[in-house]
Amino acid sequence: MKTENPNTEAQSRAALAECREIFESKLKDYGASWRILRPSSLTDQLYIKAKRIRSLETKQVSWVGEGIRPEFCAIINYGIVGLIQLSQGFADQTDMDCHRALELYDRFAEETLQLMLRKNHDYDEAWRSMRVSSYTDFILTKLQRIKEIEDNDGQTTVSEGVDSNYMDIINYALFALIKLSEHH
Repeated sequence: MKTENPNTEAQSRAALAECREIFESKLKDYGASWRILRPSSLTDQLYIKAKRIRSLETKQVSWVGEGIRPEFCAIINYGIVGLIQLSQGFADQTDMDCHRALELYDRFAEETLQLMLRKNHDYDEAWRSMRVSSYTDFILTKLQRIKEIEDNDGQTTVSEGVDSNYMDIINYALFALIKLSEHH
């Protein structure tokens, strides 16, 4: 259902709350086991999720029975994990309790949301006229850029770093969740 005067911030916060609930449930099941993931492994995990979305968009059928919405939620959560890992470094074992993991999750979710709101102001809600499949392609493009940065030992000459790309990926996935909610 489409609103006449969309409230991007409220819709984004609702989508982030949905993702946080999933993240918190998985923390209860697995702890912060993702702490062992090196940056390149996180990039590959995000890539797998985005490729699955693209495959489902193209094939229009899922043999596993899950649609693209859970994959966009996973992209948001892994993107936030990526930001946590960039700030904390990776570990050889789970070294973070659930409380600290959620604290960092909330911090990076809010920072990413604030970036999106600033950009959205400048772009004047342009994302609302885009197709969900474009968000998927933009996410895949950002992941390719991250792989290039990682292959160059994190060095860039004029480009944004990995953290900015993770934030853009999270925000594209947020837009997708909002669009999917409006059309179903």
